[in-house]
Amino acid sequence: MRNRSEWTNLLKVGVGVFSSLLFLASIYLSFQIKFMGEVPDRNLSALTSSSLWLLIGFFVINILFETYTFYNKTLTELFYITALSQVVLTVYLMALSFAGNWLTFPRSVILINLFVGTLIMFLSNTVVYKAYQHFQGQKKVMVVGKPERALEAVHNFDLMPNRRHKVTHAVLNDYVNNVKRLADEVDIVYLAGELNENDKIAIYDYLMKHNKKLFLSTNFENLVMVNPNIMNFQDESIIEISPFRIPASEALLKRLFDIVVSAIALIVLAPVFIATAIAIKVDSPGPIFYRQERVTLHQKSFNILKFRSMSATAEKDSGPVLATSNDARVTKVGKFLRQSRIDEIPQFINVLKGDMSIVGPRPERPFFVNQFVEQNPYYSLRHHVRAGITGYAQVYGKYSTDFNSKLNFDLLYIKNYSLGFDAKLLFQTVGILFDKLSSKGLDEELLEPSWRFYRNEIKVIE
Repeated sequence: MRNRSEWTNLLKVGVGVFSSLLFLASIYLSFQIKFMGEVPDRNLSALTSSSLWLLIGFFVINILFETYTFYNKTLTELFYITALSQVVLTVYLMALSFAGNWLTFPRSVILINLFVGTLIMFLSNTVVYKAYQHFQGQKKVMVVGKPERALEAVHNFDLMPNRRHKVTHAVLNDYVNNVKRLADEVDIVYLAGELNENDKIAIYDYLMKHNKKLFLSTNFENLVMVNPNIMNFQDESIIEISPFRIPASEALLKRLFDIVVSAIALIVLAPVFIATAIAIKVDSPGPIFYRQERVTLHQKSFNILKFRSMSATAEKDSGPVLATSNDARVTKVGKFLRQSRIDEIPQFINVLKGDMSIVGPRPERPFFVNQFVEQNPYYSLRHHVRAGITGYAQVYGKYSTDFNSKLNFDLLYIKNYSLGFDAKLLFQTVGILFDKLSSKGLDEELLEPSWRFYRNEIKVIE
């Protein structure tokens, strides 16, 4: 039987329906504000005539922004998402009023609703978020695995800004017996990897029989099993493992999507393009664009285009080096360009040329690709698709995330690819523009995690 406290899709739909009606109410309130409480019938008819399309747009945009996925959000992130969704809805309302010839839907009402709707929807979303946090509560997690891998997992949980999950136990030895002995003290068991097959099967068996939630790490063995095809041969069912590639028909649609979006982006962002070029020239000597060799589909090399954010001689003496936090090589204008992601705009030209995609694994330099392939032979699988301006790792990870973790994101993206997934990641990329941490370089001064930091907080079983 399903746990009543679970945040199910049915509950999400229910909250979405309530929120959509509240959204219509906020537009009606905006009409009231515009007309001082006496809305003419012809103007009100524009609202009633367009209400179905308003509801559809509200649902689609909030699904793309994952507004009602609360488990890993903070209130600050919820505010950003709510505000951004309202901005997109405002653009949608303007386009809708023009396309539907609802000229009695005043632009001033749409502008008023940007502020009224943002306030109302954020207050509503906050109430739902607080209720979710209250009824779901904090989940106790037991991490199981070899000391080094388990420590990585504990450290990652500790870095989460949302304290939804708290590691209370770490099992580093005699895995099966300790899991059986301590499972009742936690809500979730997380297998951090590197367990032998017999231990894993024994733990799976025990947890499934006792209805315990299980988390698995995204090692290659588990990634292979994502999105399988199920086939039946007479009385036998077979699992067919899907490859790490995008089918040809879907790849064609993805390419058409890339061409349309990048062409529109270059037209819309032309004023930003020109202003940035002028600012770079004024700020420091050197070219406007920065060209650098990167690796894309089928491990082909190409020259990526960016607005120059470092001094023109940044790597003259050091050679290829990953950027770090507070990197002295970054210019004053370049710092702003990096934080706002404006330095990435010229890559839309790479997309039009076919070197890149809008969404995909971020392209790395051949120097680093060769290093990563030596350390992890599965790294080359990410080159089964075109490199992207944004991607799964950019939305859910950080610049400083370990390359193996980024690889897991990239392989999950390929396995779960759909045009809808691309659209969702593209929308969510807007949200990370406000996250300064995701634009930082590698921080060489961060302390390495150690078990001694956690022994007072976690029951460590060695």
